[in-house]
Amino acid sequence: MIAMIDTRIKRLLAGMRLPFRGRGSVVSSTGPVQMVHAEGLKDENLPDMELFQHYGFTSRPPKGFMYVATPIGGKTSHGIVIATEHGQYRFKALADGEAALYSDEGDSVVLHRGRTILVTTKTLRINAEDLVEINTKQYNVNASVSSTITTPNWTVVASTKATYTTPLVAMSAQLSVAGLLTGTGGCALSGTAPGGANTMAGNFAFSDGTLTHDGHNIDGLHGHRTHADGSLSDGPE
Repeated sequence: MIAMIDTRIKRLLAGMRLPFRGRGSVVSSTGPVQMVHAEGLKDENLPDMELFQHYGFTSRPPKGFMYVATPIGGKTSHGIVIATEHGQYRFKALADGEAALYSDEGDSVVLHRGRTILVTTKTLRINAEDLVEINTKQYNVNASVSSTITTPNWTVVASTKATYTTPLVAMSAQLSVAGLLTGTGGCALSGTAPGGANTMAGNFAFSDGTLTHDGHNIDGLHGHRTHADGSLSDGPE
């Protein structure tokens, strides 16, 4: 009796396929669930199998990936791929506890020890509909060629000061300064204000230099030809 039961169990198990591994060639990602066209053991051609992945994460493995499949109900025709791997492109040499996202083109996001995240790619683009906010103690940008900010309104709030270390600051239009404007090394102004002459208002004090116009000094020693006989008037007080 026991031998008969054992025989029937073995016969039942023999008709059920256990989880197996193989190599995949093509993944179709157009449907709601990705479908894998793959080979099983000894060049076994398998029907397309569903590739199940965790919610919130999806990837399309490149050709030649390895997989592990589970036949639901022991039937090969209802196999589901539950894990994939590609030894050629897998991110290697991770330390204990580290994690990484990677692609076959060499892009990667690595969560290193010491709470350091390293992003490696050729182009990084962020599309945020409303807001991008970065909160940190220090923020550095190193651009070897150029850096461009395109926006209708740009505000910098620096509680102590803002420092620019550069040989030139160029502005295409107006410069408005609410406080004191100071500088060293000289000052050169040219051009005419839109709609008329350049104007200055308020009191001005000049020291340690000479103010000239068309090669003539404008100071306390110059005179004005205002008399009818052509003589010079007294200098300004």
